[in-house]
Amino acid sequence: MQPNIFTVRASSWGRLFDCAHAWEGTHILGMKKPSGTRALLGTAVHAGTAAYDLARLEGKPCTPDEAADVLVDELHNPAYEVDHAQDGLPLAKAEQIALTILVKYCADVAPQFSYIDVETKLDPLDIDCGNGMTVRLTGTMDRARVAETEGGIVVPDVKTGARVVQDGKAVTQGRAAQTGTYQLMYEHTKKVRTVGSQIIALSTSGSAATAVSPVFDARRVMVGEPDQPGLLEHAAAMFRTGLFPPNPSSVLCSQKYCARWSYCLFR
Repeated sequence: MQPNIFTVRASSWGRLFDCAHAWEGTHILGMKKPSGTRALLGTAVHAGTAAYDLARLEGKPCTPDEAADVLVDELHNPAYEVDHAQDGLPLAKAEQIALTILVKYCADVAPQFSYIDVETKLDPLDIDCGNGMTVRLTGTMDRARVAETEGGIVVPDVKTGARVVQDGKAVTQGRAAQTGTYQLMYEHTKKVRTVGSQIIALSTSGSAATAVSPVFDARRVMVGEPDQPGLLEHAAAMFRTGLFPPNPSSVLCSQKYCARWSYCLFR
């Protein structure tokens, strides 16, 4: 019997464990909503930092000004629908914040890493959920890099937002699902072993603070241990049963972030 295959982008995996009900609405039922200016700001920062890192990786000279050109183009010419009234953030202010973050990243953060891959394309990874059902993870490490360290290969993931830096430290709580998925898929694609993940936190608040977390093993959170199932096993149960539980306590439980919010019984 041919398996029932669900194709899932690796970058959405974290949202599945934040609120599976919201994730189902977007990725299975096809509910969509426009992004806000703050989300666009984050996308633009990622585009600028990726351009800078990729040029360095390829041995090409790249100045922060050249990376800024990529950032500004992304900010003013998004490839998706944006509701600029959603956040009350003028585009000019968003550009100012994004450029400040980019300069700090180029000067203070990027030199800390020896990247060997930047936003690399990943081979699909199939997860057998039982009962003839398979989840196929696909995608590119959209905002992640791969770095070589003394301890081994690490997957640093760039995160932007107003609360990604707290008390001067990068927030890692709730990040294991996405970064652990990247670890597993990178290992599957490159046939190497990773030793952990890191969070590169770039704050879009007024301070434009940056922070880099210690290395943590997000892979273990995904695969679990002999006496404790990992997130992959919990995800398999959701797909197998078709039950995607809600989380009305999620910080993303609002009309601003969730396409299913207006129809949700549990909010």
